[in-house]
Amino acid sequence: MKILALETSARAVSAAITENGRVLASGYQDTGLTHSRTLMPIVEGLLKNTGMTVQDLDAVAAAVGPGSFTGIRIGVSAAKGLAWAADKPCVPVSTLAAMARNAALPSEELLICAMDARQKQIYNALFSILDSGALRRRCPDRAVPLENLAKELENVPGSKTILGDGARLCLEALTAAGITGCRLAPPHLVMQNAVSVALEAEELAQNGVLVSARELAPVYLRPPQALTLGERNKKEAT
Repeated sequence: MKILALETSARAVSAAITENGRVLASGYQDTGLTHSRTLMPIVEGLLKNTGMTVQDLDAVAAAVGPGSFTGIRIGVSAAKGLAWAADKPCVPVSTLAAMARNAALPSEELLICAMDARQKQIYNALFSILDSGALRRRCPDRAVPLENLAKELENVPGSKTILGDGARLCLEALTAAGITGCRLAPPHLVMQNAVSVALEAEELAQNGVLVSARELAPVYLRPPQALTLGERNKKEAT
């Protein structure tokens, strides 16, 4: 199964093409330029350098959230456009589940996926790793205050690896709360990337988790902070 995956949930942008667990090509950029400017040139470069077109793929995957509202919209819109034009299915991938795959080696560790959601909150999910290397989800994707996460982990023994663009923020909060065994994932694994999105998408696709381009949609977990003019006027009137 060949999959093109897009990851636009945070500051960095990346894309990857995998086939049955093997990475055929990948591109990553973290220069501060907008995803609307950088994503498609990366995708076009991957397709050109592999000699493929979207027609050669089995599916297009995207990290659908949680994450940056603007970033997620750009990635999902790009995936929808690519898949629609080629009549290919899409695979919606949890940003947090994909992130956990960065460090999915058999161990006793708890994986704490953390993305900065502002206001002393993180987008978070917890995973453990089975002997087979498969991930076991410990909670749903959620937006959670850091202090609540610390309370949840008070009596959880063992080592804990933290991943994501909110990893350092999370580590500082948990350490200050007295949670032991916490550490950051290695620098080359700590951030979300499209390779992990593609690998998660392969497993999802094999289990029948496929949607049409029309059905692919962002998952924000909470509404954007920006209000429309009508919402703002309604709020001010109450």
